[in-house]
Amino acid sequence: MLRKSTRAALALAMGLCAVALPATGQTLVNIRSQDAPKYDPHSNTSSGMGHPMFMMGDTLVALDWDLKSVHPLLAKSWTVSDDKLTYTFALRDDVTFCSGKKFTAADVVYSFTRLADPAAKWPFYWRLGDVDSISAADPHTVVYKLKRPHAELLVDLANFAATIINKDNVEGLGADFGVKGFDGTGPLCWEKWEPRKELVLKRHDAYKWGPTGVYANKGPVRYERMIWRIVPEETTRIATMLAGQADFCHWNPLQAIETFRKAPTLAIYEPVADFAMYYWGFKATREKVADKRVRQALSHLVDREEINKAIFFGQAETARSLVHPKALDFEPATLDVLTKRDPERSKALLDEAGWKLATDGFRYKDGKKLELLMYSYTVGQNPKLSEILQAAARTVGVDIKIQTWDPTVFFQKIAQQDYDIWTLSVPYTSAGDQMYLYYHSKNRPVPNRMMWADEETDRLLEAGRHALTDAEREKNFKEVQRLVHQEALMLPAAHSRLFLVAKKSIKNVRSHGIYSAALYKGLDVQP
Repeated sequence: MLRKSTRAALALAMGLCAVALPATGQTLVNIRSQDAPKYDPHSNTSSGMGHPMFMMGDTLVALDWDLKSVHPLLAKSWTVSDDKLTYTFALRDDVTFCSGKKFTAADVVYSFTRLADPAAKWPFYWRLGDVDSISAADPHTVVYKLKRPHAELLVDLANFAATIINKDNVEGLGADFGVKGFDGTGPLCWEKWEPRKELVLKRHDAYKWGPTGVYANKGPVRYERMIWRIVPEETTRIATMLAGQADFCHWNPLQAIETFRKAPTLAIYEPVADFAMYYWGFKATREKVADKRVRQALSHLVDREEINKAIFFGQAETARSLVHPKALDFEPATLDVLTKRDPERSKALLDEAGWKLATDGFRYKDGKKLELLMYSYTVGQNPKLSEILQAAARTVGVDIKIQTWDPTVFFQKIAQQDYDIWTLSVPYTSAGDQMYLYYHSKNRPVPNRMMWADEETDRLLEAGRHALTDAEREKNFKEVQRLVHQEALMLPAAHSRLFLVAKKSIKNVRSHGIYSAALYKGLDVQP
């Protein structure tokens, strides 16, 4: 039986068919639930910015469908010194920005120098490693020197944060860079942006340097434009796809997946590899959640299997650990450490922490009520997950208050640091990527919103990151997983799955898991 929201969407779809025309074959429409604050690859970590950035810009290297193998992109080849401290990149000499400006080593040096600037405090600066120097040996050779080895440097250089940008464009637009324009080397070029409505990208006709080993078509793309349209309402996104008013959507309401599977005009594509987790996070410096027993108590209150059924409509994977078991360097010993439901254990942990149950049904300590503030996000399953934890917490005397924010406001609000708990989702490529992203002290306050600062955590992360062998890297990243599971700083809710829904009439569609971007560069897509 169809759910009420899906039935409503079907009715809406019939109405849309009567009043609207489908997208033209040369203009593809990709609908999504959220926009970005701006389109500067250094400025924020949001997928709303990152996904189209992969199309507007390029990185030195590209990541394979398996999220492990690295392929040439702007760099046609590279060598690594025996001590793993010097990478020499040989660049393509036939690349141009959308403006027509020739791409050279100077653009790489500028882009990475800007990202690495400690004064700017860009959230993904650490992906560059511990940089000693980055220089241009000649117009098409970059010498990248590290102070210490970085085991996952090439994978990190495939992330959108390492997109090569045009200095002239950045300086010419100033504060409006990424707001009024973006000049990249990607297969699509900025045409216009109406915030919270749509981002329109047009074909980069000169593009012919698509990543070797990833796409058959090196460019240009086989369509004229792609419109990234914001459709925040779930029922409208469902109806839009069913009515043929959009070509793609990977921000899909999960209750509609089975309906989409049965739709004769639609197809669903899942990536070979994709790692993303919905979670609840705790700001460890806040008085009432500073004691890990409180955090552990909340973790053992929720039934993850029921969450998958009720909130994710069975379209996620039940979370038994922070890191997905198929991810590189996953530690099996972390399974069920945080995720086994045990309300009696939760009560005992709260009692042990000194929070005693009063006659009003809530817990108190030193005259203070155990009341916590949770920030939530209006996108996806976040609002429902917030309510799940809130309801579970009340059964053991913990009062959680929820404040929910629009995507364009949420990150500004959470930056003010006035929260105990928040809920979000995080894409990642490996165990080390997730661990370093969230738990290293130098990544405070973003993305380490837990404000976690622990010498042993940092030591293990650095040891894994700078390891010279795979075995050494794996050993340290597994150990840090065991440590943070005991601390219960983040509570896994579900391992989400990525569904790219597309019209069946569109050929050569394939879903890529990099940062859950799905379309990645979209070079093989053919209307």
